[in-house]
Amino acid sequence: MKIERIDSFRFPVPFKQVFRHASASRAQAENVIVALRSIDGTVSYGEGCPRAYVTGETVASATAFITQHRNSIVQRVRSLDDLRLWINDHGAEIDANPAAFCALELALLDFLGQAEGKSLEAVLGLPPLRGSFKYSAVLGDSGRLIYGLQLRRYWKAGFRDFKIKVSGDRSRDRRKIAAFRRRGDADVRVRLDANNLWPIADDCIAALQDLSFPLFAVEEPLHVGDLSGFADVARACETRIILDESLTRADQLGALDDPELWIVNLRVSKMGGLLRSLALVNELAHRGMGVIVGAQVGETSLLTRAGLTIAHAAAEHLEAMEGGFGTHLLQHDLTTPCLMFGDGGVMTSENYLALAGPGLGLTVNASDLRAETP
Repeated sequence: MKIERIDSFRFPVPFKQVFRHASASRAQAENVIVALRSIDGTVSYGEGCPRAYVTGETVASATAFITQHRNSIVQRVRSLDDLRLWINDHGAEIDANPAAFCALELALLDFLGQAEGKSLEAVLGLPPLRGSFKYSAVLGDSGRLIYGLQLRRYWKAGFRDFKIKVSGDRSRDRRKIAAFRRRGDADVRVRLDANNLWPIADDCIAALQDLSFPLFAVEEPLHVGDLSGFADVARACETRIILDESLTRADQLGALDDPELWIVNLRVSKMGGLLRSLALVNELAHRGMGVIVGAQVGETSLLTRAGLTIAHAAAEHLEAMEGGFGTHLLQHDLTTPCLMFGDGGVMTSENYLALAGPGLGLTVNASDLRAETP
């Protein structure tokens, strides 16, 4: 089967509620969807979520990248080996446009799976998905009323693993943590995400110690790339550091010395697709480092599907999963089935049995897509 054309779209679906953190506030999905049409009429899909504060990309720049390279993809890629060669030849360009390439690559893997009658895992030479996947509850930097309502819903649904977006306002952040202290549940695990909030380590350390609460980890507390400052925070607060914006390529792992200090938040879109993400998972396992399979706010089930592949490959090195919100957050999803967690944040095999079908195993409602021009 041969590729005939590649087009890019948006799916700007509204959220059911605004999501806020220190770097952005978002009320609808911001993504780029690639549709890859084969000569027999089969259409394959992929998704990327460009974020200026993460990779320097926008929807416009991602669309321009796809437009620039689609003819080359059509001419050169017929197999997984062809795709690997294309990636090798365009490494620097993918580094600068990871979300854009992620959308292209997912569409290509969906295409290869449909052409060969194989699931995504079979195309990649991985074992089939099995077991259940457990997602963390994520609490944005909302006001007291909304925060309290969301937290109660999560408790009622059985969540015990939480990620909390902090604001830097000490009284506001103390109130967020106080809700967990009052419950006194020994099974609860809490990590914070600061989104590069504090300028220096001393300010961050003082703020975290003021919370007087045991933290599993803290994500990106200082300016991007401040590894020395991150390490100071981890040691002073007796916690671990999660790297997100500060680690967007596997070759950056060489700067990390103590594997017990670091966890990598691996978002498939941020890393430039599944193949690069799988390579990073393998390198993290070799170094004995943990991984969180993260997500961009507003991902559709296309990227949730990719995250399942990575989480399954991470095996015992998987520390947590994020995303899987589906229509808990989106007014409606782009695909059938809609992949999302249930009670306790668990996605069971019943939720993803259809994914054993060819490619991604998802059916896209193409009428929901909006054409994007460079």
